[in-house]
Amino acid sequence: MAQKPTACLALADGTIFYGMGFGATGETVAELCFNTAMTGYQEIMTDPSYAGQVVTFTFPHIGNTGVNPEDDETADPVAEGMVVKWDPTQASNWRSTDELTTWLAKRNRIGMGGVDTRRLTRAIRQQGAPHVALAHDPDGNFDIAALVKKARDFQGLEGLDLAKDVTCAQSYQWNEMRWAWPEGYKPQTAPKHKVVAIDFGAKRNILRCLASAGCDVTVLPATATAEDVLALNPDGVFLSNGPGDPAATGVYAVPMIKGVLDANLPVFGICLGHQMLALAVGAKTVKMNHGHHGANHPVKDMETGKVEITSMNHGFTVDSQTLPAGVEETHVSLFDGSNCGIRIANRPVFSVQYHPEASPGPQDSYYLFERFAEAMSA
Repeated sequence: MAQKPTACLALADGTIFYGMGFGATGETVAELCFNTAMTGYQEIMTDPSYAGQVVTFTFPHIGNTGVNPEDDETADPVAEGMVVKWDPTQASNWRSTDELTTWLAKRNRIGMGGVDTRRLTRAIRQQGAPHVALAHDPDGNFDIAALVKKARDFQGLEGLDLAKDVTCAQSYQWNEMRWAWPEGYKPQTAPKHKVVAIDFGAKRNILRCLASAGCDVTVLPATATAEDVLALNPDGVFLSNGPGDPAATGVYAVPMIKGVLDANLPVFGICLGHQMLALAVGAKTVKMNHGHHGANHPVKDMETGKVEITSMNHGFTVDSQTLPAGVEETHVSLFDGSNCGIRIANRPVFSVQYHPEASPGPQDSYYLFERFAEAMSA
């Protein structure tokens, strides 16, 4: 007799996917996106930019390297749940300290395996990131009509400020540098630059990259004002990645960014930070059909013509048609031509849409941290 499904994914259009549940039991409602990265499922699940989203992994072998606390990008998983093709097998990796399934259960996140993730990915591409309800019940009892209604009632991420949910509660210092064999994470003991990093949902590896580039990093909450930032007398200001609609977070972040720009400090932004820098200089952001989520996205540097393979994770984008005079488009996506970087002409103010800390992903873009450090030295 065939095993009864123990997990169910209901899309707002009434499409139902069944599979086998793992991790926590219960229900969650979110936007569904897909990620094409072949490694780094733990970093993806703990990336604060995935707040309000369930992640479909297109790569089938998820869970086979287990999990370990060194690879968390923040204290707990932020993504609402995961959908994978094959049930996670027993972990086999020398760094593993726990199984993905038990790690998810302990942290109250639902997983679902046994799904045709290719079909699901096609659905996401065709209809845009759908609203879904994901349920895991070991007895396999699902009220399908209720799940579809919950998916339909989900308000979505447009107009939603999620940065305030994932930011730090208070300011703190950061000195840990990038992981290196064999010591692991070492502290930065001779920093040259004083940086204030605004935490809209910052990944730890971004802060490590700043430390490795010679920065003494003070992290401030998303709601910090320009006065809070400038009171610390920084050499430069960093705007982090994060979840939700940049226009909603920009209500309080844009005045802060404008104040920092008026102070003539070097500014570097990534992802949500990039989008809000664009808002601060007068451009607009728009919701994408299904966003960019993966570790193989080709981005062209418009100045040099060089193509970088990058790690991406965003559902909103800067509308390059709205960039004002004096703001240059520096990078574009070779997948769809969307904006991937801007710079204020003749000023040390720049930002990128992709993730140069590349966790997970290629390290083609680490030079941006060094460029930021050079701008502060100058």
